[in-house]
Amino acid sequence: MDIHQIRKLQIGSVTLPNNLILGPMAGVTDLPFRLLCKEQGAGLLCMEMVSAKAILYKNKNTESLLSIDEREKPVSLQMFGSDPQIMAQIAKQIEERPFDILDINMGCPVPKIVNNGEGSALMKNPILAGQIIESIVKAIDKPVTVKIRKGFDDEHVNAVELAHVAEESGASAVAVHGRTREQYYSGKADWDIIRQVKEAVSISVIGNGDLLCAEDVIKMQEQTGCDGFMIARGAQGNPWIFSQILHYFETGEQQEKPSFEEVRRMILRHARMMIEFKGEYTGIHEMRKHTAWYTAGYPHSSRLRAAVNTVESLEQLEELLHAAMSGPSACNRTPWDFYVVTDPEVLK
Repeated sequence: MDIHQIRKLQIGSVTLPNNLILGPMAGVTDLPFRLLCKEQGAGLLCMEMVSAKAILYKNKNTESLLSIDEREKPVSLQMFGSDPQIMAQIAKQIEERPFDILDINMGCPVPKIVNNGEGSALMKNPILAGQIIESIVKAIDKPVTVKIRKGFDDEHVNAVELAHVAEESGASAVAVHGRTREQYYSGKADWDIIRQVKEAVSISVIGNGDLLCAEDVIKMQEQTGCDGFMIARGAQGNPWIFSQILHYFETGEQQEKPSFEEVRRMILRHARMMIEFKGEYTGIHEMRKHTAWYTAGYPHSSRLRAAVNTVESLEQLEELLHAAMSGPSACNRTPWDFYVVTDPEVLK
């Protein structure tokens, strides 16, 4: 098959350099992480979702969620809510900010969102969903996209209907996560529903769910014919996934998994960016989960993940990672053997 399948993607007036998209993830796709993924070649970066009502009432936590760096463009700002008038009002209010695309979240499965009639709850109300989309499209000039799921549950699989609603209401693209709300992120994503959506609408369709490597992108493209590929959890602890996929499509060759030294350097760089953006306390505490993701799959990494949960400063993180690289290396030992032979006090 042709290995040159990664291509530019047009969403309204915005041209993406390629069709690999970093999916929006609350608590993950903040500014520092997005910049790292941009460096690795992501064609579009999706921000953490932000509440329209929170912006309306000037919640103090929303400003950092709205922060955008010119280096990361093109970028998509994702908003959630259930009131068409408020959504349109806030969309118009923030339109001057330097995002390129406004995305409407109709897929979040979190109970506190769903119980407010927002996120994936909107899949149960196609009429309201259409009103929200149409009101925002009329309010702003920037392209509007919508992120949906397969359905709310197995008895209400209506992604095709919602995609039709999105298209008829003026959306420029729709992203489809191949799981129902009831599945959350468990089980296998149903890519056939993405195919059904692609065959049903003329706007761009972006596939989402279980994209962890280049082979997955190829399989999704073959099975669904979708226009773009949204990578979310596959990028956690692995911003390299974008460069790995691009490299494969350019050369037909797989890139080797980053060495632990490369991982260590990325963790520390990420940590410094987080501290600069959020301060040391918040930045380092949030780096604990990132460090666990970065080191997953390496020998004895569970010991490091347990230890990192006690880290309180950049210096402590540096010391812990340095210790991991400084263990016995004779014979066939790896740096990770440090955790087996050293004094446990070091890990405190």
